[in-house]
Amino acid sequence: MNYKNPTRLALSIILGLLTYIQPAIAEKIENPVSVFAGLDKVSGRVTQFDVYIDETVQFGSLQLTPRVCYSRPETEKQKMTGFIEVDELTLNNKVRRIFNGWMFASSPGLNAVEHPVYDIWLIECKQTSDVPPPAQ
Repeated sequence: MNYKNPTRLALSIILGLLTYIQPAIAEKIENPVSVFAGLDKVSGRVTQFDVYIDETVQFGSLQLTPRVCYSRPETEKQKMTGFIEVDELTLNNKVRRIFNGWMFASSPGLNAVEHPVYDIWLIECKQTSDVPPPAQ
């Protein structure tokens, strides 16, 4: 290689270092509580509520069940994500799945549950809640 060219030398050093540097992967923290906000479009009321993992709660005609809720350590930039299942109880008492996927607290509009009457989105993941856990 021709190291008389300073640009070429700098690129060679950078490429050499990149082969030894591993990206830092932030540790995921599993949280037992997901915090959601729900909008009732008829009344205009926004409600915030805590839901334990694998607990199903009713919000209007929707049944919401978080399966996981991840955050990062306090020393990292927070990215909270949750895998959520949302079912709708129809007028003829049938249950219909309307959402099954990941929600991102930092981007609530990305995967919020949009329904003609209700919207639901993830606010945060946390370790504790003032709400008592569901009976086992």
